[in-house]
Amino acid sequence: MKGDVRVLPLGGIPELEEEDDLGALLVEAAERAGGFEPNDVLVVAQKAVSKVEGRVVHLDRIEPSARARELAGDEDARRIEVILAESREILRARPPLVIAETRHGFVCASAGVDASNAKGAGTLVLLPLDPDASARRLRDRIRDLRDLELGVIVSDSFGRAWRRGTTDVALGVAGLSPLLDLKGTRDSAGYELHATEIAVADEVAGAAELVMGKIDGVPAAIVRGLELAGEGSGLDLLMPRERDLFR
Repeated sequence: MKGDVRVLPLGGIPELEEEDDLGALLVEAAERAGGFEPNDVLVVAQKAVSKVEGRVVHLDRIEPSARARELAGDEDARRIEVILAESREILRARPPLVIAETRHGFVCASAGVDASNAKGAGTLVLLPLDPDASARRLRDRIRDLRDLELGVIVSDSFGRAWRRGTTDVALGVAGLSPLLDLKGTRDSAGYELHATEIAVADEVAGAAELVMGKIDGVPAAIVRGLELAGEGSGLDLLMPRERDLFR
């Protein structure tokens, strides 16, 4: 990092539909905010990506299974059925709360299935099939339109063990290193760090969420002033199962 870090909301983006050109809409929004600059990191809410990729489910087309009815408690079993379909494994359940490992490997509530900011009553938004690929497509589209190299993060809100509340994290990344590995470096007192890794992509996603919000209709933000260029995957941020003390 050098100097100050700025976070710029990208508003004015209309309600998104399947196959909308999200990259072009983000370029237009960025130009209203003064335009992209080299080395900017563009953070895009997962729901915006999922909507243009058609990852929306209509509950009136869902028939719940016996397992879904068991886990639903007093809530809509059709929603639980969608969660089961998006899950690799159910890790914890206290009806109607379900903690699942998604098919990507993310561990989160409801397998990322969400009704907030969806397409109206009776619809749910699912996570992108491949968030890293979604980030790469947006990065490539913006490069085609403006000949700029940006980092791109597809973000979503997750809860955290040991802590109350949610914060945005990086599901998919392109054009940046999601982890800063400090192992082998020394702190100001000369102590050699042996295990320190900084989840910089998650930190950037959380910073962007401060101006995006959950109810403000701002699906993206620019984070400026960082030097994160590199390569990596959102999956790099996942805790390996053998090191996961919660399983």
